[in-house]
Amino acid sequence: MTPPHRAPATGQLLTLAEVLAELDVPKSTFFRWKATGKAPRTIKYPNGSLRIRRRDLDAWLNDHEEAA
Repeated sequence: MTPPHRAPATGQLLTLAEVLAELDVPKSTFFRWKATGKAPRTIKYPNGSLRIRRRDLDAWLNDHEEAA
């Protein structure tokens, strides 16, 4: 029996709930950002649930960081 596949840390998939908690925004705000192309890249599973790669979220946060 083979162990379940696990993505390396850089390819870690986060649930939408995890991302919302980390960003501290409501789901409605995230979906507004997604509709206007301002959200981090998402992966949509066949069942409709969304996942976000850790590296994509980190890159998105870096892109939105303000200069000191």
